[in-house]
Amino acid sequence: MVQRKKRKWWMKKRWIGLAIFLLIYTAVVTYHQYKPLPEGVSYESKYYEVEDIQFYRDLTYTLNQKQVVDQEIFDRIGQMIESSEEFIVIDMFMMNGLVKEEGKFPPLSDNLMNKLILKKENHPEMEIVFITDHVNTGYSSYEGEWLEPMRQAGIDIVFTELNPLRDPTPLYSGLWRMGAQWFGQEGDGSVRNAFVPDGPKMTVRSYLQLMNVKANHRKMIITDESAMISSGNAHDESGFHSNVAFEVSGPIIQDMLNAEQAVINLSEHQFTLPKYNGANDSKGDLTIQYVTEGKTWTQILETLNDAQSEDEIWLAMFYLADRSVVEGLTDAANRGANVFLLLDPNETAFGNDKTGLPNRPVVNEIIENTNGFVQVRWYNVTEEQFHPKMMLVKNQDKATIISGSANFTKRNLVDYNLESNLIVRGPIDEEVMQEVDGYFSTLWNNDGGSYTVGVTEYQDTLSFWQRGIYALQKFFGFTTY
Repeated sequence: MVQRKKRKWWMKKRWIGLAIFLLIYTAVVTYHQYKPLPEGVSYESKYYEVEDIQFYRDLTYTLNQKQVVDQEIFDRIGQMIESSEEFIVIDMFMMNGLVKEEGKFPPLSDNLMNKLILKKENHPEMEIVFITDHVNTGYSSYEGEWLEPMRQAGIDIVFTELNPLRDPTPLYSGLWRMGAQWFGQEGDGSVRNAFVPDGPKMTVRSYLQLMNVKANHRKMIITDESAMISSGNAHDESGFHSNVAFEVSGPIIQDMLNAEQAVINLSEHQFTLPKYNGANDSKGDLTIQYVTEGKTWTQILETLNDAQSEDEIWLAMFYLADRSVVEGLTDAANRGANVFLLLDPNETAFGNDKTGLPNRPVVNEIIENTNGFVQVRWYNVTEEQFHPKMMLVKNQDKATIISGSANFTKRNLVDYNLESNLIVRGPIDEEVMQEVDGYFSTLWNNDGGSYTVGVTEYQDTLSFWQRGIYALQKFFGFTTY
């Protein structure tokens, strides 16, 4: 009798303990899903009139059965560094040269590091700031090999603190916040590197942080003369990726500095960025706007919603998965807009093989829901990626470009990752509009090379389990895209 009472008492205690745990867990998950964003995050500048904008692209393609690598972006970044006179601020998601095969990839990280160090040596009074993500240290498992030499040269290195941001994988992150985060990540690693098998070892705690799948994903350079918003990383193993970038000048530079100041304010190493002292009067037929995080999402949806019958919507994209964007594309096509999707087949990511998610099941869904009206081509990748994140919407008179670091996924667009994007609006006959239009036309029609393949090249291989995994990932929100 006494034993039975004790057993009931312990059972009751366990249920009470479980209820308390679930209550706390639910509160943690809910709060970190909907908590207020830090000040300055999800930024939106006003519109500025400008005369011109420069468009750059990196392309890897096949010509006469040989690989051609035609790159412009980091060459221009090098020129921007050399010509700057007052300051340089770079925010770059990946800055490392860890590779699986030495000598196989362009030394993007070495080149950028050396240019910045040389600039600092020649101009020791110049403020140079490099903001980045902890992915480059294996989430604090090891020293950033391409970052520490810059720090020693006097360049300010800022590692972004991401915990104040909302959680894109709430079910996991709730548990992580209640436990593993309090033990830190630093220490001698013993686990195989998640990105490069022969790279420095990582700690188990770093892997646990990695599984939050949250990043400062921005890719940009700001100087006193101009600024570039890019889709490309200073990451050697990404050196053959196809990417796009836009360079702007004028007072919008201060808005970009404001958005970067917000990132610095999140981090341990806090200081005030320099101010833009250039001309504040800009006129022209083009308008530009700088947006970050969720403000990009709002602009994408509004632009898609405004697309009318016979308008053209062109997408060059690495990842397409956000439900609202997918529905916006579908609705626009069903209203009579001509939609052209130029996508990566998602064969690889971070040097590892992928299963075609999310793009292949998304394409299948869009084609089914528009009765095949949306046209799709895959970029003809080998080991590299088709890595742009760009949309062009145009009619006979005007066009809108949205481009930058953000893939069209929930993680990248809905205030989880830090992202940087540029919006350009203006007459269709403006030079930058013609260049971007020509870019899409060249790749779609394989003018001067083999760039793209038809939709059935990859779509016919979409299996039942791929659809099932995609559906589960959508439901639980636990994805790497």
